Amino acid sequence: MRVVVLGGYGNFGARICRGLAEDAAIELVVAGRDEAQAAAFARTLGKNVSAMSLDACALDFSERLGVLKPDLVIHTAGPFQGQGYDAARAIAECGAHYIDLADGRRFVCDFSEALDASFKAAKRTAFSGVSTLPTLSAAVVDDLRHRFAELSSIEICIAPGQQAPRGKATLAAVLSYCGEIVQVWQGGRWTSQTGWSNPIRISFAKLKSRLGALCDVPDLELFPQRYPGVTNVIFHAALEVELTQRVFALIAWARRRRLISRASLLAPVLYRTGTWLDRFGSGLGGMVIRLDGLSSQRQPLHLEWHLTVDNNYGPEIPCMAAILLARRLAHGDTFASGAQTSAGSLLLREFEPEFARWGIQTEVIERVG
Repeated sequence: MRVVVLGGYGNFGARICRGLAEDAAIELVVAGRDEAQAAAFARTLGKNVSAMSLDACALDFSERLGVLKPDLVIHTAGPFQGQGYDAARAIAECGAHYIDLADGRRFVCDFSEALDASFKAAKRTAFSGVSTLPTLSAAVVDDLRHRFAELSSIEICIAPGQQAPRGKATLAAVLSYCGEIVQVWQGGRWTSQTGWSNPIRISFAKLKSRLGALCDVPDLELFPQRYPGVTNVIFHAALEVELTQRVFALIAWARRRRLISRASLLAPVLYRTGTWLDRFGSGLGGMVIRLDGLSSQRQPLHLEWHLTVDNNYGPEIPCMAAILLARRLAHGDTFASGAQTSAGSLLLREFEPEFARWGIQTEVIERVG
């Protein structure tokens, strides 16, 4: 299967390429705006890997993609906040399956309605949001859901290690909702809260507690629909260096008062500052998903799923779902044609070999009553 990875030498794209290059069932094409960079990276991956200059925003994207005749295109070239669906439509028209790592709430949540007909006509499968959220997060909730007679609350927090490699596009994405109004499902109704403001203290199994703040992610909208009866869904990001979290809260305050036009304009400055702050952090990161509800005995039940990752391997996690789905397609697995979000596309146990590969630890903590 010929797999084209857009942004193939970037922070996430390179990791996906490394994960797929070792699969004999895959012919890999590293694609990006700079052909020299793509070719240099491809040479490090093996004989069955080639490179091509390919820009998803360029006018000749469809034509150049058609020359490649891909079976699957993996789109990692963010930020997806504000992106349209032209690239995905072009991929459907050339008859390829599609996977993206989008974390933009509107991009992911509106994906199926916008593109389902195009991919059904092509008899191909398209998944959006194939990343930690909502693919892994939904897999965790699905795995634990049966232990509840009633599930009422889902709380998710991701805590990256300060020294873990990060991309400029990722920083621009998280700043895009800094100080912006975010719709959150609380108390069984939609409420308005402010992104990155009012940080709270969050605890982890194997990490020191950190301040975490609200971020706008697809799960906030998808999970109230996916898990009927849930009355609270919240997501926080908890940065390791507390000063950074405080700075984000200050930026949110300034944005709410229109002292700055767009927080994302500060991304280049904060990217350089973050590198300087690395000396005050580590390569240790984690994730926690907290579920509350009633057990089958109608007793209050609280479950916590914790993930701990060290050695700066945190950025491998957002890439795992794309690698797993690509391998399944390459080895003959079929999915229903059409466009859909990635929640429910993978089971939690499918991630376990990848967790083991990177020394990632997980555990479930239970409290009843």
